[in-house]
Amino acid sequence: MSQVSWAISEDLPAAMAAAIGVLAVISLILLVVEVRRAERLRALVMISGLAATACMLLAVLRPVRVEVTGTEVGPRVVVLVDGSRRLLLPLGDATRRKQALAAAEALRGHFESSRVSVFEFGQGPLSAVGDPPRSSSRVESSDLSEALGELLTGGEEKPVAIVVVSDGRLTRPGERLDESALRTTLPKSSTPIHTVRVTDTAPKDASVRKVRAAGAAVAHQPLNLSVEIACAGGLECDKVPVVVRELRHGALPAVLAKGNVEIRDGEGSVDLSVVLERAGERIVEVAIDAPAGDEIRDNDKRILSFRVTRERLRLLHVAGRPTYDVRMLRTWLKSDESVDLVAFFILRSNTDDPGTDDETELSLIPFPVDELFTDHLPSFDAVILQDIDALEYKLARHLPALAAYVESGGGLIMVGGPSSFAGGGYAGSALGRALPVEMSDSEKPFDLLEVVPSYTRVGRAAPVLRAVRELLGDELPTFVGSNTVGPARPGALVLWSHPARKVGNEAMPLLSLGEAGDGRSIALALDATYRLAWSDRGAEAAGRAYGALWEGLLGWLMRDPRYEGARIELSDRCFAGEPTTLRVTPVSGDKGRIVVELQRLGVEGAEPKEHSADAKESGHVDLPLGILETGGYTAKVRVGDAPPARFDFACERGGEAWADSRPDPERMKSIAAVTRGKSATIAELKSLPQPAATLVASERHVTAVLPPWAWALLAAAAVGGHWYVRRRSGLI
Repeated sequence: MSQVSWAISEDLPAAMAAAIGVLAVISLILLVVEVRRAERLRALVMISGLAATACMLLAVLRPVRVEVTGTEVGPRVVVLVDGSRRLLLPLGDATRRKQALAAAEALRGHFESSRVSVFEFGQGPLSAVGDPPRSSSRVESSDLSEALGELLTGGEEKPVAIVVVSDGRLTRPGERLDESALRTTLPKSSTPIHTVRVTDTAPKDASVRKVRAAGAAVAHQPLNLSVEIACAGGLECDKVPVVVRELRHGALPAVLAKGNVEIRDGEGSVDLSVVLERAGERIVEVAIDAPAGDEIRDNDKRILSFRVTRERLRLLHVAGRPTYDVRMLRTWLKSDESVDLVAFFILRSNTDDPGTDDETELSLIPFPVDELFTDHLPSFDAVILQDIDALEYKLARHLPALAAYVESGGGLIMVGGPSSFAGGGYAGSALGRALPVEMSDSEKPFDLLEVVPSYTRVGRAAPVLRAVRELLGDELPTFVGSNTVGPARPGALVLWSHPARKVGNEAMPLLSLGEAGDGRSIALALDATYRLAWSDRGAEAAGRAYGALWEGLLGWLMRDPRYEGARIELSDRCFAGEPTTLRVTPVSGDKGRIVVELQRLGVEGAEPKEHSADAKESGHVDLPLGILETGGYTAKVRVGDAPPARFDFACERGGEAWADSRPDPERMKSIAAVTRGKSATIAELKSLPQPAATLVASERHVTAVLPPWAWALLAAAAVGGHWYVRRRSGLI
């Protein structure tokens, strides 16, 4: 194919050509003025003047004939398919995504004479649609503005037309924008944007549209949740019940709040106050009881993860007598501004003779055992029982509640002494199931002999004791007295053991860590930890080893990341029905096998599933967890001999992307209108206009109309003729 056009001489600058044109216009104006003064031959003067001006102009511009020979190629058309997770919503027997991909294939056929490229947009750079197409997406946003900016402002060939395939529920441009506002959110370009609407009909759907938290989540303090509920697609809604539950380890969900939402014009909201008693990652379920006819059940609940912080660490310290060890621990705890300490210790036993019959003279503050272990127990982050007799001081009847407190997420430390463990009547009690060691009253409960604890292999690897080992090495001071305890329970970790006493074939545990349900517990079967500060060995570290020990124990009990054996996260967000991968990064120095026990939260008796891999010398390890169902999960991760770390996470099917299932056809129509494009349904996509073909040049020939001397001769003759006519007319 060839095209012919005309141009001026290529050696003439554009500025010079413009100047010549201006001079020609001035000449014509002067010619008109001059003709008015002519006495005769006015028409001839005008004609000859026009001819002279035209010939002079042509002599300077020297027009040429340009012939371009080439081939036509199809114009570049880009199809943008919405790649957000929202398009996985069901649509008839398929999904919106399958309909969108089918529309993209149909557009290839419709624009068969064009060069068609198909991309997915969501958040971040565009990606080509795979072959076969991807079956799912983890992208929750649909940023069309960013995608158009990448297409229209990059260095590649600009498309002559763009076709957007979506349901219209976009992140950007936002909804309900007028024409001027919509233009500002779209890149400035002359390229028309056509839109293909996947669906125009909203399904009958009741959903949890939005959950907002007022402020940060702080343990033991009320947190206000604003829950927005909506009913769309003509679903009849009046009052919709909503309930907020916390998903806990090894137990049924705990109900935090309930309410009813009044639905008006398809929407409603309710404010609910909840209290999360435990710090760390807490999994909360917000669910509605949808009315009959609801077509999409997966957005009737949201599974949310709340990072709960502590304003202060609230501890309950109960001791049986004011020993050096009790006083040392109480003083250390009170010196920490981040600790809110409630401490009680008994100054006398029930068998002592006080010399008075008036009980009010014996104590300024009576020991409120019933109040502490019933009404106020959930308000504490951890409980420290130190050398206190459970039978004598009426703790025995509260031990089942204390065990349940630990299993629901609380912390417990039992510190040794003559009235601790079996010596305090704890053997065979309900509290035994929450401790990391077994107890037996068959032997003497307390041994007064001096003992130097030995580090176990796990104790040397545990971050809990890392600071103590850095200060004292592997040689600990001599402690006076140790409790008689049984073997460690399954899953518990022994950090210090007795150098001489045995339990079966194993050394008797002296310091053990364990988990019980949702909480953690520590068994310290020693009565003189103050010797980490007040002894020759402790003095070598200026007494700092005592604080290092208790800081590590409390940090591990409260799941401080500094004392965990690994950093754990998801490689990507968890979506039900899709593969999930856990990313484990062992702390420095930890090696060996990585073992993950995955268990579902909020289910009684849920059996954990084990996954394992070898740890790398450095960096993280990705462990596939398989395909999970909707709900909350806890992953207990053990790296080599280090104590286990725990990671709780939520797994949803739709998430935020499915909260609003309505399409937005009006937004699709507006985008097409402001860009001079056309909007169509899938059935109407053949009505989209075909762009014109593009000519790609292969040869270009330039031919002068006349040689320069001929133009000069013609101009001279025309000027001479005009001069002669002017003379005859009397102008000269």
